Amino acid sequence: MASRKDEKARADEARRALRRVERDSETLGTSSFVRAADHFTAKDADQDDPAELWGKRVGRALAVVAFVGLAIWLVGYLQR
Repeated sequence: MASRKDEKARADEARRALRRVERDSETLGTSSFVRAADHFTAKDADQDDPAELWGKRVGRALAVVAFVGLAIWLVGYLQR
């Protein structure tokens, strides 16, 4: 009998957690590509400060270039 109560309590907690995630999700209904595009175009930066705006854009672009370069190096290294 105790296991059924525990199981019901766990199921209730899981439902509450799922409702909380659904409620707190600010990007519900948007695609990953839209969020990535917003990230790389620095939508979160101060639009009135060109140095911050372009600094974030350049930094994020360099991060992508570094990631691709490291991924290519890793594939080449593992194929030896």
